[in-house]
Amino acid sequence: MSARMRIVAFIAALVACTAGTTVSVSAQDTASGAPRTAVLDGTRLLRTKLRLDRGDPELRRTVQALEDRADRWLDQGPWTVVDKPKPAPGGDVHDYLSQAPYWWPSTQPTAGNPWGCPYVQKDGQRNPEVDTGTDRQDVEKVFDSTYDLALAWYYTGKKEYAVKAGQVLRTWFLAPDTKMNPNLDHAQFIPCKYDGRAIGIIDFSQSYTSVVDAVALLAGDAPGWSPADRAGMNQWNKDFLHWLVNSDFGKQEGAAENNHGTFYDMQVAALAYATGDLRLARRTVLDARARRIDAQIAADGSQPQELGRTRSWHYSTFDLVAYTRLADIGRHVGVDLWGYQGPDGQSLFKAVNYLLPAATGAAPWPHPELEFLRFAASDVVQAAADAGDEAAKAAVPQLQAPPGGDLWTLRPAAEQLDSIAG
Repeated sequence: MSARMRIVAFIAALVACTAGTTVSVSAQDTASGAPRTAVLDGTRLLRTKLRLDRGDPELRRTVQALEDRADRWLDQGPWTVVDKPKPAPGGDVHDYLSQAPYWWPSTQPTAGNPWGCPYVQKDGQRNPEVDTGTDRQDVEKVFDSTYDLALAWYYTGKKEYAVKAGQVLRTWFLAPDTKMNPNLDHAQFIPCKYDGRAIGIIDFSQSYTSVVDAVALLAGDAPGWSPADRAGMNQWNKDFLHWLVNSDFGKQEGAAENNHGTFYDMQVAALAYATGDLRLARRTVLDARARRIDAQIAADGSQPQELGRTRSWHYSTFDLVAYTRLADIGRHVGVDLWGYQGPDGQSLFKAVNYLLPAATGAAPWPHPELEFLRFAASDVVQAAADAGDEAAKAAVPQLQAPPGGDLWTLRPAAEQLDSIAG
């Protein structure tokens, strides 16, 4: 389909939606040529790409920043779950393994007690051990690289970006010798205490939706990403979704009443949408109104469970990354999560507005925070502004750009901009 025909189809789809005509997701995507992304708005990506193709100078500068990020991945990886020094407690090297970030040895390791057990919790203080000997750092590179590379390919058409993204995905998820089993049975284990924990699902739920969208971008006939790759990745996602919904760990994480529960919902909804279970995706977003917004956001917009942490600013913005991305998924399945108000007036707009004084530098953050990083709120404020909140719109010019640059125009979905683990 030519660029001109895509524009005509895209406008027709927009007119149909504006007129109240119900257009199925697949029909919109087929008509407009937009990618069927789960969190990102595919039609918006297409519109941005067409602006870029027409030579928009500001977009060209932003795309160059994206290319700079993608270029750095070209000579890294691929990574695999099987190359950690020790397998997960079950003994299968294909099982993902990570260590609880805030747990520390309480004694000096010895020959008889090599871990220095028992381990004790120090909330907000990251044990450097978690970055050695497990899969945590490598999987984060998989998430970040495939997202950057797929987006760079989508906007530039440069073959090397798609080929590299495909190599990274095949190695981690699909190749028989190197693939990861579709479970998180041994995520965030605690030496000498637990072989794995439900809480470890956050290792994936905080970022895996970026992989889901990267796969959707590559589905548009990307070089180096075959129909067999697409089918294999779809099956892996179905198997992972089944584990999330049916395992004891998944059920425990879904029952969490803080950011873990919100991110769990976001991950389930995205995987359900991506694999064609639109009923589960819609139900998950609908249920988040009472289960998450009513229960986890106060009438003044604060998030009490997150304010109780030593990193209250981080966790308040972090949780809103999940909420805003869940609202993005809701848009695809006919649920307006932004427009919802709880019985005490709770809403996503209020939750973002609660952050605005600190996000704009107008006032200090009035809660405990070990390392305040103002830019952590920038994406969630932009998400609220895009959703129509006037206070957020007014705040956007006062936001602090993240160290890696502001890529909102190219990937308008909130990311966790500060780097500490969930």
